[in-house]
Amino acid sequence: MRHNKNFNHLGRQAGHRKAMLSNMASSLIMHKRIETTVAKAKAVQQFVEPLVTKSKEDTTHSRRVVFSYLKQKEAVTELFRTIAPKIAERPGGYTRILKTGFRLGDAADMCIIEFVDFNEAYTLGKLPAAAAEEAKPKTRRSRKKSTDAVEDATVVAEKKAKAPKAPKATAAKAKAAPVAKKTNVGKKM
Repeated sequence: MRHNKNFNHLGRQAGHRKAMLSNMASSLIMHKRIETTVAKAKAVQQFVEPLVTKSKEDTTHSRRVVFSYLKQKEAVTELFRTIAPKIAERPGGYTRILKTGFRLGDAADMCIIEFVDFNEAYTLGKLPAAAAEEAKPKTRRSRKKSTDAVEDATVVAEKKAKAPKAPKATAAKAKAAPVAKKTNVGKKM
């Protein structure tokens, strides 16, 4: 019986499962987002979140512990250099799983697992409140008339007066008699 054994074996033996989780966690760290099945994503989430928590403290011991799980030097340096500083204030929940549908071949439930702070689609348009107010253009104009505005208006008026008349000639040619289109209807192939 398997009472209270909540670990998903993913249909693999222990060595294969550990290697697969290590490779998937390294790919997630390097690329910040991977597409996989929901069962594997949940297993990777349980595997990688304690490693991210360990990476908050940048010591030789924590690097060695993380390396013993990941077994890739590039992934360890990426985790400690770029990911750890960005998630330093977050108390947990570093990854999210977004379900995408079903795979065509075997109808497996597919999803995307990604780091929360590295999703540009969610964070691209949003600025912090203070930065948003500074970036917002002023809609009211001052009531004082400046000489710069008057000079700019005269320069724009002069440019409009010197605009070429050539585009009207090309439009007239386009409205000329329509040309018959050649088709292959009625011809023997």
